[in-house]
Amino acid sequence: MPIRFRRLLLLLTVFAVALVPASAMRAQAALETTSLLGRKLYAQPDDAAITAAKQKLSGVSATAGDYVALSRAEAGRRQYGEGVKADTQGLARFPNDADLLLERGHRELGLREFAAAQKDLQHAVEVDPAKLDSHYHLGLAFYFQGEFAEAAVHFSHARDLAKSDDSLIDCSNWLYVSLRRAGKPKEAADVLTRITPAMHNTEPHLLFYLKLLRFYQGGMTEQQIQPAPPAPGDAEAELSFNTLSYGIGNYHLYNGDKPAAFPFFKRVVTGDSWNAWGFIASEIELARRPER
Repeated sequence: MPIRFRRLLLLLTVFAVALVPASAMRAQAALETTSLLGRKLYAQPDDAAITAAKQKLSGVSATAGDYVALSRAEAGRRQYGEGVKADTQGLARFPNDADLLLERGHRELGLREFAAAQKDLQHAVEVDPAKLDSHYHLGLAFYFQGEFAEAAVHFSHARDLAKSDDSLIDCSNWLYVSLRRAGKPKEAADVLTRITPAMHNTEPHLLFYLKLLRFYQGGMTEQQIQPAPPAPGDAEAELSFNTLSYGIGNYHLYNGDKPAAFPFFKRVVTGDSWNAWGFIASEIELARRPER
């Protein structure tokens, strides 16, 4: 085939791919799970991190940490089902490993398998009661199932284990909203007293939680924390958008203004970061009230 013709064919192929709608491209990816609203949710293809983790795991001296590493690498590509499989294989060899139990529970939350996640995370807490992340994710398992008082118990345990302002901020956000949803406003107000004006997060990834806490305290307005819609493909911006939008909508919900709440939830679930906590929580609220 002449070189000029091959180049023309390549250009036509690239042009044709560019014309394929995003929805069609998404449909070619691996189906991961179906949302509570009936939307098909897709994984992303393998990357170098998954390949490297699999190669390390193939050795005869593989550790529990190697299985966790593979699960995390797969979760980074939204391959949560594959991550659960990796954790399950690891637990067959290391049945009481708290990190593997935590990791599998974490991924089951993303798959909307809340009861299974609760079971794994309760086991993780029993194995290692001093592990903050196990209490934190167990709190999420209860929260997503609407068991807000029980969620608050575990977020409180997680907060008690916090050794940095970042962890304190993260746990305090979920503890506050759990108590508000449980109908305990006084206890929720007490949570905010530990978030002082001098407190700052060091992890930029968690800035949205500090903004929400300032909002709950009355130190920032809804307009000040209202996130701009994320640019397509900007996962970090979408995570911030989902978290803040859910937080604002949830604020309106537990303060009795449902008409103001649901537009925020609806905006969140149109995005692609279906594994974000704010996305899952928004989806749950909409699924509970299909008329909305």
